[in-house]
Amino acid sequence: MQFRQATGFDERAEVEYDDLELKNYVAYDLGNDLTAFGRLDFGFKDAAEKDENGSNLEEAFVGLKYGVASFSFGKQNFATDEFGIEQAIEVETVDEDRFEGIATDGDDTIRVDIELENVYIAASHEMKTNDGASAGIDGEYYDLFVATELAGLELAAAYQQARAYGSADSMDTWGISASYDFGFMNLAADYSSTDEDDFETTQYNLAAVFAVAATTDVALGMGNKEEDDADDITEWYANVTYKFPAAKNVSVFAEIAQSDLEDASGDDADMGFLAGMRVKF
Repeated sequence: MQFRQATGFDERAEVEYDDLELKNYVAYDLGNDLTAFGRLDFGFKDAAEKDENGSNLEEAFVGLKYGVASFSFGKQNFATDEFGIEQAIEVETVDEDRFEGIATDGDDTIRVDIELENVYIAASHEMKTNDGASAGIDGEYYDLFVATELAGLELAAAYQQARAYGSADSMDTWGISASYDFGFMNLAADYSSTDEDDFETTQYNLAAVFAVAATTDVALGMGNKEEDDADDITEWYANVTYKFPAAKNVSVFAEIAQSDLEDASGDDADMGFLAGMRVKF
Protein backbone atom coordinates (compact mmCIF):
# COMPACT_ATOMS: atom_id res chain seq x y z
CA MET A 1 0.00 0.00 0.00
CA GLN A 2 1.24 3.48 -0.78
CA PHE A 3 0.61 7.20 -0.67
CA ARG A 4 0.86 8.34 -4.29
CA GLN A 5 0.47 11.35 -6.53
CA ALA A 6 0.68 10.10 -10.10
CA THR A 7 2.71 11.77 -12.84
CA GLY A 8 0.32 13.82 -14.96
CA PHE A 9 -1.90 16.89 -14.88
CA ASP A 10 -3.75 18.15 -11.79
CA GLU A 11 -3.25 14.81 -10.02
CA ARG A 12 -3.99 14.58 -6.31
CA ALA A 13 -2.35 12.46 -3.63
CA GLU A 14 -4.27 9.39 -2.48
CA VAL A 15 -3.87 6.07 -0.70
CA GLU A 16 -3.34 3.48 -3.42
CA TYR A 17 -3.56 -0.29 -3.14
CA ASP A 18 -0.78 -1.27 -5.50
CA ASP A 19 -0.93 -4.99 -4.80
CA LEU A 20 -3.44 -6.68 -2.49
CA GLU A 21 -3.37 -10.41 -3.16
CA LEU A 22 -3.84 -13.80 -1.57
CA LYS A 23 -1.70 -16.31 -3.43
CA ASN A 24 -2.29 -20.05 -3.07
CA TYR A 25 0.02 -22.63 -4.63
CA VAL A 26 0.25 -26.38 -4.09
CA ALA A 27 2.38 -29.15 -5.63
CA TYR A 28 2.25 -32.91 -5.16
CA ASP A 29 4.97 -35.43 -5.98
CA LEU A 30 3.31 -38.22 -8.01
CA GLY A 31 6.48 -40.28 -8.31
CA ASN A 32 8.55 -41.16 -11.37
CA ASP A 33 9.70 -37.50 -11.65
CA LEU A 34 6.10 -36.33 -12.17
CA THR A 35 4.60 -33.43 -10.18
CA ALA A 36 1.06 -32.07 -10.17
CA PHE A 37 0.58 -28.40 -9.28
CA GLY A 38 -2.09 -25.72 -9.08
CA ARG A 39 -2.46 -22.02 -8.30
CA LEU A 40 -5.42 -19.95 -7.13
CA ASP A 41 -4.81 -16.21 -6.63
CA PHE A 42 -7.31 -13.55 -5.58
CA GLY A 43 -6.80 -9.80 -5.83
CA PHE A 44 -8.64 -7.24 -3.71
CA LYS A 45 -7.19 -4.02 -5.14
CA ASP A 46 -10.34 -2.89 -6.96
CA ALA A 47 -12.54 -3.78 -4.01
CA ALA A 48 -10.39 -1.67 -1.68
CA GLU A 49 -10.09 1.36 -3.97
CA LYS A 50 -13.69 1.41 -5.20
CA ASP A 51 -15.33 0.39 -1.93
CA GLU A 52 -16.79 -2.73 -3.54
CA ASN A 53 -17.51 -6.10 -2.02
CA GLY A 54 -15.88 -9.25 -3.28
CA SER A 55 -12.59 -10.06 -4.98
CA ASN A 56 -11.10 -10.47 -8.41
CA LEU A 57 -9.83 -13.87 -9.52
CA GLU A 58 -6.36 -13.21 -10.93
CA GLU A 59 -4.97 -16.70 -11.58
CA ALA A 60 -6.53 -20.18 -11.57
CA PHE A 61 -4.69 -22.98 -13.29
CA VAL A 62 -3.51 -26.55 -12.88
CA GLY A 63 -0.69 -28.48 -14.52
CA LEU A 64 1.81 -31.30 -14.60
CA LYS A 65 5.59 -31.14 -14.54
CA TYR A 66 7.84 -33.92 -15.82
CA GLY A 67 11.58 -33.40 -15.59
CA VAL A 68 12.45 -30.00 -17.05
CA ALA A 69 9.09 -29.42 -18.76
CA SER A 70 5.70 -28.37 -17.38
CA PHE A 71 2.26 -28.06 -18.96
CA SER A 72 -0.53 -25.94 -17.48
CA PHE A 73 -3.93 -24.62 -18.50
CA GLY A 74 -6.45 -22.15 -17.11
CA LYS A 75 -6.44 -18.46 -16.17
CA GLN A 76 -2.79 -17.43 -16.16
CA ASN A 77 -0.06 -15.21 -17.59
CA PHE A 78 1.11 -15.47 -21.19
CA ALA A 79 4.70 -16.51 -21.90
CA THR A 80 5.57 -12.92 -22.86
CA ASP A 81 4.70 -11.73 -19.35
CA GLU A 82 8.24 -12.93 -18.50
CA PHE A 83 9.71 -10.19 -20.74
CA GLY A 84 10.99 -6.84 -19.55
CA ILE A 85 13.63 -5.15 -17.40
CA GLU A 86 11.68 -2.12 -16.12
CA GLN A 87 12.27 -1.50 -12.39
CA ALA A 88 9.70 1.20 -11.58
CA ILE A 89 7.24 0.73 -8.74
CA GLU A 90 4.69 2.60 -10.90
CA VAL A 91 4.71 3.98 -14.45
CA GLU A 92 1.99 6.32 -15.64
CA THR A 93 2.58 7.79 -19.09
CA VAL A 94 4.29 4.83 -20.81
CA ASP A 95 3.73 1.07 -20.66
CA GLU A 96 6.20 -1.28 -18.99
CA ASP A 97 6.94 -2.61 -22.49
CA ARG A 98 5.00 -3.29 -25.69
CA PHE A 99 3.68 -6.65 -24.44
CA GLU A 100 2.15 -4.93 -21.40
CA GLY A 101 0.62 -2.46 -23.84
CA ILE A 102 -1.20 -5.28 -25.67
CA ALA A 103 -2.01 -8.21 -23.33
CA THR A 104 -0.04 -10.48 -20.99
CA ASP A 105 -2.68 -12.79 -19.49
CA GLY A 106 -5.83 -14.68 -20.42
CA ASP A 107 -8.50 -16.98 -19.05
CA ASP A 108 -8.34 -19.80 -21.62
CA THR A 109 -4.57 -20.14 -21.73
CA ILE A 110 -2.47 -23.22 -22.46
CA ARG A 111 1.18 -22.84 -21.47
CA VAL A 112 4.37 -24.92 -21.71
CA ASP A 113 7.56 -24.08 -19.74
CA ILE A 114 10.94 -25.74 -20.28
CA GLU A 115 13.81 -25.01 -17.86
CA LEU A 116 17.18 -26.26 -19.12
CA GLU A 117 20.54 -25.63 -17.45
CA ASN A 118 21.21 -22.27 -19.14
CA VAL A 119 18.08 -21.77 -21.25
CA TYR A 120 14.47 -21.06 -20.30
CA ILE A 121 11.68 -21.40 -22.87
CA ALA A 122 8.00 -20.60 -22.42
CA ALA A 123 5.19 -20.79 -24.97
CA SER A 124 1.48 -20.08 -24.55
CA HIS A 125 -1.74 -19.93 -26.54
CA GLU A 126 -4.87 -18.02 -25.55
CA MET A 127 -7.69 -19.96 -27.19
CA LYS A 128 -10.71 -17.81 -26.43
CA THR A 129 -12.36 -15.72 -29.13
CA ASN A 130 -15.00 -13.32 -27.92
CA ASP A 131 -18.06 -12.83 -30.14
CA GLY A 132 -19.62 -10.32 -27.77
CA ALA A 133 -21.77 -12.94 -26.07
CA SER A 134 -19.41 -13.28 -23.11
CA ALA A 135 -16.96 -11.12 -21.23
CA GLY A 136 -13.30 -11.93 -21.54
CA ILE A 137 -10.23 -11.34 -23.62
CA ASP A 138 -10.98 -10.55 -27.26
CA GLY A 139 -9.19 -12.73 -29.82
CA GLU A 140 -6.41 -15.30 -29.95
CA TYR A 141 -2.82 -14.89 -28.77
CA TYR A 142 0.31 -16.92 -29.51
CA ASP A 143 3.31 -16.09 -27.31
CA LEU A 144 6.92 -17.27 -27.11
CA PHE A 145 9.69 -16.29 -24.67
CA VAL A 146 13.31 -17.47 -24.62
CA ALA A 147 16.05 -16.48 -22.13
CA THR A 148 19.61 -17.55 -21.45
CA GLU A 149 22.43 -16.60 -19.08
CA LEU A 150 26.14 -16.56 -19.91
CA ALA A 151 28.69 -15.49 -17.30
CA GLY A 152 26.45 -12.87 -15.69
CA LEU A 153 24.90 -11.71 -18.99
CA GLU A 154 21.18 -12.44 -19.33
CA LEU A 155 19.67 -12.30 -22.82
CA ALA A 156 15.99 -12.68 -23.69
CA ALA A 157 13.71 -12.49 -26.72
CA ALA A 158 9.92 -12.62 -26.99
CA TYR A 159 7.25 -12.66 -29.70
CA GLN A 160 3.47 -12.35 -29.66
CA GLN A 161 0.91 -12.67 -32.43
CA ALA A 162 -2.53 -11.32 -31.53
CA ARG A 163 -5.61 -11.58 -33.70
CA ALA A 164 -8.89 -9.91 -32.73
CA TYR A 165 -12.13 -11.86 -33.03
CA GLY A 166 -13.36 -11.90 -36.61
CA SER A 167 -10.20 -10.26 -38.00
CA ALA A 168 -7.88 -11.79 -40.59
CA ASP A 169 -5.08 -9.35 -39.73
CA SER A 170 -2.72 -9.91 -36.82
CA MET A 171 -0.96 -7.55 -34.44
CA ASP A 172 2.66 -8.64 -34.10
CA THR A 173 4.86 -7.68 -31.15
CA TRP A 174 8.48 -8.65 -30.56
CA GLY A 175 11.15 -7.68 -28.07
CA ILE A 176 14.76 -8.26 -27.03
CA SER A 177 16.48 -7.53 -23.72
CA ALA A 178 19.86 -7.79 -22.05
CA SER A 179 21.11 -7.33 -18.50
CA TYR A 180 24.51 -7.71 -16.90
CA ASP A 181 25.41 -8.15 -13.24
CA PHE A 182 28.54 -6.16 -12.39
CA GLY A 183 28.37 -7.23 -8.75
CA PHE A 184 27.83 -3.74 -7.36
CA MET A 185 25.21 -2.92 -10.04
CA ASN A 186 22.85 -4.62 -12.46
CA LEU A 187 22.48 -2.75 -15.77
CA ALA A 188 19.71 -3.70 -18.22
CA ALA A 189 18.00 -2.57 -21.41
CA ASP A 190 15.13 -3.78 -23.57
CA TYR A 191 13.51 -2.86 -26.89
CA SER A 192 10.07 -3.92 -28.10
CA SER A 193 7.89 -3.09 -31.09
CA THR A 194 4.27 -3.62 -32.19
CA ASP A 195 3.19 -3.61 -35.84
CA GLU A 196 -0.52 -3.30 -36.58
CA ASP A 197 -1.73 -2.56 -40.13
CA ASP A 198 1.59 -0.84 -40.93
CA PHE A 199 1.22 1.34 -37.80
CA GLU A 200 4.27 0.84 -35.59
CA THR A 201 4.72 1.54 -31.89
CA THR A 202 8.15 1.06 -30.33
CA GLN A 203 9.52 1.31 -26.82
CA TYR A 204 12.86 0.98 -25.10
CA ASN A 205 13.77 0.85 -21.40
CA LEU A 206 17.01 1.39 -19.50
CA ALA A 207 17.41 0.47 -15.84
CA ALA A 208 20.16 0.21 -13.25
CA VAL A 209 19.82 -1.34 -9.78
CA PHE A 210 22.40 -0.67 -7.05
CA ALA A 211 22.61 -2.65 -3.80
CA VAL A 212 23.82 0.18 -1.60
CA ALA A 213 23.54 -2.07 1.48
CA ALA A 214 22.44 -5.62 2.30
CA THR A 215 19.00 -4.22 3.13
CA THR A 216 18.71 -1.39 0.58
CA ASP A 217 18.33 -1.29 -3.21
CA VAL A 218 18.25 1.84 -5.37
CA ALA A 219 16.88 1.75 -8.93
CA LEU A 220 17.19 4.34 -11.70
CA GLY A 221 15.51 4.00 -15.06
CA MET A 222 13.65 5.47 -17.99
CA GLY A 223 11.26 4.35 -20.70
CA ASN A 224 10.65 5.88 -24.11
CA LYS A 225 7.56 5.14 -26.22
CA GLU A 226 7.17 6.27 -29.82
CA GLU A 227 4.17 5.91 -32.14
CA ASP A 228 3.95 6.67 -35.84
CA ASP A 229 2.69 10.21 -36.51
CA ALA A 230 2.98 11.18 -32.82
CA ASP A 231 5.56 12.69 -30.49
CA ASP A 232 7.52 10.21 -28.42
CA ILE A 233 7.04 10.12 -24.63
CA THR A 234 9.82 9.60 -22.10
CA GLU A 235 9.30 8.84 -18.43
CA TRP A 236 12.14 8.47 -15.93
CA TYR A 237 12.07 7.28 -12.33
CA ALA A 238 14.21 6.72 -9.26
CA ASN A 239 13.25 4.59 -6.28
CA VAL A 240 14.65 3.08 -3.10
CA THR A 241 13.53 -0.05 -1.22
CA TYR A 242 14.53 -0.97 2.33
CA LYS A 243 13.93 -4.46 3.77
CA PHE A 244 14.03 -4.72 7.54
CA PRO A 245 16.80 -7.15 8.55
CA ALA A 246 14.70 -8.58 11.39
CA ALA A 247 11.81 -9.39 9.01
CA LYS A 248 12.63 -9.35 5.30
CA ASN A 249 8.94 -9.80 4.44
CA VAL A 250 8.48 -6.20 5.61
CA SER A 251 9.80 -3.40 3.43
CA VAL A 252 9.32 0.33 2.86
CA PHE A 253 9.85 2.14 -0.43
CA ALA A 254 9.72 5.54 -2.12
CA GLU A 255 9.84 6.75 -5.72
CA ILE A 256 9.83 9.90 -7.82
CA ALA A 257 8.93 9.97 -11.52
CA GLN A 258 8.70 12.57 -14.27
CA SER A 259 7.47 12.57 -17.86
CA ASP A 260 7.87 14.91 -20.83
CA LEU A 261 4.21 14.41 -21.76
CA GLU A 262 2.40 17.66 -22.58
CA ASP A 263 -1.30 18.46 -22.51
CA ALA A 264 -3.25 20.17 -25.31
CA SER A 265 -2.17 23.63 -24.11
CA GLY A 266 1.51 22.64 -24.07
CA ASP A 267 1.90 22.43 -20.30
CA ASP A 268 4.33 19.84 -18.94
CA ALA A 269 3.20 16.97 -16.76
CA ASP A 270 3.70 17.36 -13.01
CA MET A 271 6.22 15.18 -11.23
CA GLY A 272 4.82 12.10 -9.52
CA PHE A 273 5.89 10.63 -6.21
CA LEU A 274 4.97 7.83 -3.84
CA ALA A 275 5.94 6.23 -0.54
CA GLY A 276 4.63 3.03 0.92
CA MET A 277 5.03 -0.18 2.87
CA ARG A 278 4.77 -3.84 1.93
CA VAL A 279 4.01 -6.75 4.25
CA LYS A 280 4.08 -10.35 2.98
CA PHE A 281 2.67 -13.27 4.91
